[in-house]
Parts: sequence; structure tokens; C-alpha cells
Amino acid sequence: MGVRKARAAETEAALKDAALRQFRERGFLNTKITDITAAAGRATGSFYDHFASKDDLLQALLADLQGQAHAHFAEEDHPPHDLTDRDQLREHLAVAWRLMRGARPVMLALFEQAMAAGPGEGRLWRRLTEDTRVLREHLEHLEETGRPLPGDPELVAAAMGGMLSMLAYALLGDAPDSARPDDEVIDTLTRLLLHGLAGPGPSSP
Repeated sequence: MGVRKARAAETEAALKDAALRQFRERGFLNTKITDITAAAGRATGSFYDHFASKDDLLQALLADLQGQAHAHFAEEDHPPHDLTDRDQLREHLAVAWRLMRGARPVMLALFEQAMAAGPGEGRLWRRLTEDTRVLREHLEHLEETGRPLPGDPELVAAAMGGMLSMLAYALLGDAPDSARPDDEVIDTLTRLLLHGLAGPGPSSP
């Protein structure tokens, strides 16, 4: 990598790190681009060498987060996951949950951004369906092999993702009563999604 590219990569990383700090401290809507560049120790104009807007920067942070999730499963050599299998379902939920916890400023910023835009734009639905694409593909595989699903794979995957992301937004805040151990959250979601409200019976895990 040449010196110019290395400096550009360093500046982009500094802007992302500064944005994460500012989103955590101020919230996404209250953070200005000048807050980000000041925290990064960069000139304001340098921001636009890398990002078209604050929304664009947030999208880049989200892409980094999605890349981590995809990299996790790409390392495994396996056919499509069977999400009716408890361990495989739990693994997907655990990866998503722990990534969300580790990227709390991104999750909070995404929620703020979507709420500010309102439902009319359809941004939240588009993001939800894109973010749950892997789940949808696994559900489509189940459907193709004759396994009954509660509904259309895209809608089911989005419902699963919506439950997970809203819970993350609520539980990853600073309120003392919102603190829950990761395993409790993951196991609760696993049982709920695997068995539904009717329940599997007392002997099931």
C-alpha cells in the first residue's frame, strides 16, 4: 500500500472511531460532522474525501458490522443452517447479539436515524430485509426441503430480526434495570423463536 493510500485509510479509520465515540456520547442526531472531525483531529474537509454525509458514514459502519457477521459464518464449511435445530439457531442469535453489543453506538444510531426518517420512506423495512438476508436464505432452504414455515421466508426473517434489533436497542442502554446477561437473552430468544408461545413441553431444552 502506498503512502497516500495508507494515510487515507488511517484518516477513514480515525473518522469512524471518532463517530462511534460521538454517537455514544451525543447520539446520532445531535452529532455534527464537525464534532466527528474535531474528535478525530482531522480537517472538516477531509470528511468528504471519504463519506458523502453522516448517513453515509453510518452506512459504512453498518457494512463493517455485517462484514464481521458474514466472516464468522464464511469460515465454516457447511450446508445451509437448519434453524429448527436449537444449537444452530442459537449460534446465529448469539453471533448477532454479541456483534450488536460490541457495536452499541451503531445500533443506537441506526435506530435514531430510522425513527427520524419515519416509516414513509421505507428505509427501516429495506434495512431489516437486507440485514436478515442470511436468515431468509436459511428459511428458504427449509421451505424447499418441505419444512413448514409460519409465513413467507422474507417476512419471518424480518420478524426475527426486528425482535432482535428492538430488544438490543432497549437492553443496550444505560438504565441499570436494562442489564441482562448475554446468555439469558440469547437462550430466551432461542426458546421463543424455536418453540413459539405454545411451548415444546417440559422435557425440551
